[in-house]
Amino acid sequence: MTGISTTSDPGGAGLRGQPMPRVPFRVLLDRIMNPERERADMHGGLREIYNEFGPVSCQSLPMLKMVNLLGPDANRLVLLDQERIFSARKPWMAIMGRIFPNGLLLMDGEQHKTDRRIMHTAFKRPVLRDYATAMNPMISEAVEDWFREGEAVQMFPAVKRLTLDMAARVFVGAELGPVTDEMKTAFEDLVSASMSRLRLPLPGLEFNRGLKARRFMVDFLSKMIESKRGGEDPDLLARLERTITPEGERFETDQIVDHMSFLMMAAHDTTTSTLCSMIYELAKAPAWQERIREEIQSIGGDDLAFDDVPRMENTALVLKETLRRYPPLPVIPRIAEKDFELYGYDIPAGALVVISPIFTHHMPDWWDDPWRFDPDRFGPERAEHERHSHSFIPFGGGPHMCLGKRFAETQVSTVLFHLLRRYRLRVPDDYTMPVQQAPISKPRDGLPVWLERL
Repeated sequence: MTGISTTSDPGGAGLRGQPMPRVPFRVLLDRIMNPERERADMHGGLREIYNEFGPVSCQSLPMLKMVNLLGPDANRLVLLDQERIFSARKPWMAIMGRIFPNGLLLMDGEQHKTDRRIMHTAFKRPVLRDYATAMNPMISEAVEDWFREGEAVQMFPAVKRLTLDMAARVFVGAELGPVTDEMKTAFEDLVSASMSRLRLPLPGLEFNRGLKARRFMVDFLSKMIESKRGGEDPDLLARLERTITPEGERFETDQIVDHMSFLMMAAHDTTTSTLCSMIYELAKAPAWQERIREEIQSIGGDDLAFDDVPRMENTALVLKETLRRYPPLPVIPRIAEKDFELYGYDIPAGALVVISPIFTHHMPDWWDDPWRFDPDRFGPERAEHERHSHSFIPFGGGPHMCLGKRFAETQVSTVLFHLLRRYRLRVPDDYTMPVQQAPISKPRDGLPVWLERL
């Protein structure tokens, strides 16, 4: 039994060796029978479990024991994994292994280290600087085209198309053109299939649509890799094709296809999620729009250079607060490969362990008035995110910390730069964005926003 010490014992957890509180089957059955409610409000279900059972609770499924570990101490234990207890590959393979096999998220141990080391070469500062240069004109053109006099713009599809075009240009070096809609549909089908409960390759089922989308992506990327061979293109796909580490490591074609299909999905889906949530919150908070607009004016110019991103300090505060309130990934699963102990409870090997960014990000123990949009909480005077090392985990942590974190921050800042230097964002005073929290946070109504030219 691996013993884990924690800094606190929230919820009055028991003495060493006590059995875990067990969530009644009726609660689990209710969640299974209402998948749409679960996707729309995953936090609500976790909050009810925490309030009744505390930070550690067990739900028994056929042939599987699922354990909720809630709070920043649990996040630190699972994400840092200093005693090598947890597998990321096993749960993610069960969830999306037939859809996104062998992406970084689905790897453990030495294979994860090796592949991450190779991919890291495509996210170093000089390369990110090139990506920013390529993104600016695309963003400027798209944002200019969003304007509709007197009409609301459906921001979710507009942003999603832009982020997909950027992912294709930056990661693959391709102008999608007429393929854009097919690619967008493919990614939507891939993500939906990863959450399917009925995983059969039968016509009409969302899982079967995901398998078809997977075949489309493999064919598309394989042809693109072949066209890059021997060249010096600056996009990520070309860089991965020709990268050889000092240790002599490089990727085969099928490895590049697996990494790129997952990376393109993650990059454009999570960035779309975050941008839409930021746009909504800014539309509801015009004072924050003005604060960002002032720093845009102080930077000057028509584009945002990569080296000027750190000067977008108010944008960074809004981004962090948005990621706190709407983390793109609401829960993070692992499989315990050893018995371990937390808060005095014995947790067995083989258990599916689930931690939750969205739950931790709204704990009043760590955040002042957690349901209020308040970017200044991340400022140096308050620094609420520093109250615990793992109370703020929108990018995960430990060995599986998001590799594209800096790229995402650059992309989001650049979109806000071009958007707010042109427009004021507005929504009706009584409007509240309906959010779907899982599998990736997004607005359920397309997010109608009015753009007013400055």
